[in-house]
Amino acid sequence: MSRRFRLPYGRDSYQELIVEEANFAGLLHHREAGPPLDEVGLRRAFASPVGTPLLRELVRKGDRVAIVTSDITRPCPSKVLLPLILEELQEAGIRREDIIIVLAVGNHRPHTEEEKRTLLGEGVYAAYRCVDSDPADTVYLGTTSRGTPVEIFRPVVEADKRILLGNVEYHYFAGYSGGVKALLPGCATPRSIQANHRMMVEEGATAGELDNNPVRQDIEQVNDFVRVDFIFNVVLDEVKNILAAFAGHPVFAHREACKYLDGIYKVKVSEPADIVVTSAGGFPKDINLYQAQKAIDNASRAVRSGGILILVAECPEGLGDEVFSKWVAAAQKPQDLVDRVRVNFELGGHKAAAIAMVRRKIDIYLVSSLSPDIVRRVFLEPFTELQEAYRRALETMGPGARVMVIPQGGSLLPVVG
Repeated sequence: MSRRFRLPYGRDSYQELIVEEANFAGLLHHREAGPPLDEVGLRRAFASPVGTPLLRELVRKGDRVAIVTSDITRPCPSKVLLPLILEELQEAGIRREDIIIVLAVGNHRPHTEEEKRTLLGEGVYAAYRCVDSDPADTVYLGTTSRGTPVEIFRPVVEADKRILLGNVEYHYFAGYSGGVKALLPGCATPRSIQANHRMMVEEGATAGELDNNPVRQDIEQVNDFVRVDFIFNVVLDEVKNILAAFAGHPVFAHREACKYLDGIYKVKVSEPADIVVTSAGGFPKDINLYQAQKAIDNASRAVRSGGILILVAECPEGLGDEVFSKWVAAAQKPQDLVDRVRVNFELGGHKAAAIAMVRRKIDIYLVSSLSPDIVRRVFLEPFTELQEAYRRALETMGPGARVMVIPQGGSLLPVVG
């Protein structure tokens, strides 16, 4: 007997896997949640903010409002959330010309106009000023207690009110996405992002950690320099339906979202497996290796030392970062990247180092559209077909290998013990 799985790969596609029953050690899936939120449920969450008054009570006529939302590398359903925000602002007397919608690109590439239209919705794109954040047009506001220069996109700083949208999922060193992260790194300069992200090697900088996480604490200190008035964050299921929504205070509402996420996506594992097969989750989470790396960090927690992780991630845009590419090209072995990030942190190179930290403990097979030479430069084994990668892993680990499957490695956080 055998089991058959289909793991997300790119846009609306899958890679298939067949595992013999004798090898199957379990399918890690999120816990059952209620049905996806419909418009009524979404409006109810929006009208019940955590730690703040209603949005209409926070703004007044004449206010200039900046709404910051996620870029194309994030699955945030901006076109669903924005109409509620804009409707509320209109009812409060805010003019369209006083609203700017900012796509927080952080250290990622700019969008095409067609991508903006797709992300924000045709109506919103046509009616409002919609721009990418620009690291060349920022305001220096001061320095956090941990030494991060706070340099934020000028239109966001100059607005009278700031509203942040986003989705909450696990982040491999900031703990969770969402909240004030839309400003740092979302609307910050490379200098700001680099200063914050260099703390990824410190204790506590790990997925699912908030209270003792230096990266997250540094991010939220930005609120002391440029006040966030309101957030609207959502938790999504594996097909990007909205499971829950949280509005209000940039920290308190975010914490409620994180608690909800843990209740669904933090899953205990009795013991690690010899082989773990996972997917980054399809587009946009596997748009490039820079983004798909998060699934490596999450799923690797379920792999025993010396085991094999197989990642399914199309990566149509390659590695996704020039510095990332340069770092891996210069390294002779994974430890070179780990040593380099500790003494000379560089944004982009940190992703290569993060992969290397995992690679020191386990082997990683990558099923992607990348050329084999590029994959090997990142110290991964290249494959184009999942079943072939699995066959090779089984040959290496032996016919009795225990195999675990995690269809949504970018979302699920395994906890062994």
